[in-house]
Amino acid sequence: MKIQSVGVIGAGTMGNGIAQVCAVAGLDVVMIDINDAAVERGLSQISKSLDRLVKKETLTIETKDAALKRIKGSTSYADLRGLQLVIEAATENQSVKEKILKQVDETVTKETIIATNTSSLSITKLAALDSTPSRFIGMHFFNPPPMMALVEVIRGLQTADETHDAIIEMAKRIGKEPITVKNSPGFVVNRILLPMINEAFFVLQEGLASPEDIDAGMKLGCNQPIGPLALADLIGLDTCLAIMEVYFENFSDSKYRPCPLLREMVSAGYLGRKSGRGVYTYDH
Repeated sequence: MKIQSVGVIGAGTMGNGIAQVCAVAGLDVVMIDINDAAVERGLSQISKSLDRLVKKETLTIETKDAALKRIKGSTSYADLRGLQLVIEAATENQSVKEKILKQVDETVTKETIIATNTSSLSITKLAALDSTPSRFIGMHFFNPPPMMALVEVIRGLQTADETHDAIIEMAKRIGKEPITVKNSPGFVVNRILLPMINEAFFVLQEGLASPEDIDAGMKLGCNQPIGPLALADLIGLDTCLAIMEVYFENFSDSKYRPCPLLREMVSAGYLGRKSGRGVYTYDH
């Protein structure tokens, strides 16, 4: 199957980014969120993002206008009918995703591929709730989707070869580099990345160095473009904590124990850039 039409559920950072990437590549997109205000915010963010690309001369005005025309904003799941692929890109919460995916399953035909953009939840477990689990797959885009080249394509135990192959082809067509991953908490990238970030919080908690020096050490000594603590602020400390809790629960291994300082900062509401304060302080 060559995928030409895509539904994206969620008009937030990940959802509108995925919608933008698909539309620029020539696919028809329906972007859905809970209310008109959320949909309008998502469409506005796409327009601003495309404007930045035009300003950088990496995109023409004609391409921008054509991409915007391919995106339909909606609050109705009925608009997903007839689409070849639906990507759920809601918040990283099991019950929220289950509720959304159940509605999608009840709306689309059995020929529609259903994907989730989860960064840590079990594809096999989510697929088991679908009436046709062989058509279910994980597509983990990275933030921000228009800029990040990688897509982790995650197979559940039930995922059919045809589903996997169609998604690999589609990911390449929208300009991404897909890697195939077996279902496991955190998959590949976050399985390695989040424990590193968690360890940086242990180093900070123990007072081994200042936040600035911890980040400088990893940038200068390991050639990372951004330090782990600054990256945690960018991701969101609450998200980092939630993912570590998923690892700790699923692996029952103490090496995944969330750092108490990370937990304490989340309890204080120090969530990173989005709250104006995390490890570092930001102007809002």
